[in-house]
Amino acid sequence: MITTVNPQRLASSVLAVPPLCRNADLSLSATENAKLIRHIESGGIRTLLYGGNANFYHIPLGEFDEVLSCLGQSAGPDTLVIPSVSPLWGSMMDQARIVRKHKFPTVMVLPLQGAVTSHGAEAGIRRFVDAAGIPALLYLKNDGYMDVPEVARLAADKVISGIKYAIVRADAAKDPYLRSLCDGVDRKLIISGLGEQPAIIHMRDFGLPGFTAGVICVAPAATAALLKAIRAADWPAAERIRAICKPLEDIRNAINPVQVLHEAVRLAGIADTGPLLPLMSNLDPAHHAAVADAAKALLNAIREWM
Repeated sequence: MITTVNPQRLASSVLAVPPLCRNADLSLSATENAKLIRHIESGGIRTLLYGGNANFYHIPLGEFDEVLSCLGQSAGPDTLVIPSVSPLWGSMMDQARIVRKHKFPTVMVLPLQGAVTSHGAEAGIRRFVDAAGIPALLYLKNDGYMDVPEVARLAADKVISGIKYAIVRADAAKDPYLRSLCDGVDRKLIISGLGEQPAIIHMRDFGLPGFTAGVICVAPAATAALLKAIRAADWPAAERIRAICKPLEDIRNAINPVQVLHEAVRLAGIADTGPLLPLMSNLDPAHHAAVADAAKALLNAIREWM
């Protein structure tokens, strides 16, 4: 596992955002998580970001150390692993003491809606970073969570290692907040956080250096090829790859991104993801056939295309 990070390393690979595999009794499955990691790495992906898809919101404090150990030990020697901490300040401070025991070079602070102010979020993240001893990856998912001046101060003081930008817009090209963020913060720190669909616009039109992806857990080589095409400004190739990924992404967006990805990995035969940790629940079996068809079609399309 890589133990250092900088903006160049953060953008050097697509950031995979995998689910976390569990046994039927909700305990962590080291075997299945390792199997999923090997699959992702086989496609040339070298960054794993464990956040919402891995349901880090609800991981018990008593399990947190085990989860971090498992992920750190399962990753390859040249893979960067970024776990997450709670969006709630008290919980993240409890987790900071555990984070400090490990060798992760950064951790992501999950976003919070409600009971938060921009100045309060800035102060809380600063205190967490002091306690954890490493910079945080900032996750911007909702308008009103943190204003640009507060983000800029965190960046200037090197409190954050980067920013995952994942605020959904009806038109990704029309995003005044992201434009303001790019003007106020070095855009080399900002990673597009909404998967393959807006990645082309975010990288081409806003100059972001990279992106996160969920479908990558099914077809890692496809998303690696998408990043390569965007960087080469080969827009026809980039659009072809994006279109191949779109059916599974459309199902994720239509139902629930976390539930569908969790099940897609299992139904595609990649790893047994098991049950989702409460307060989440697994996908309704009525949707299994559609998800399985989309995941397997994606795998077949990529094998033919590559």
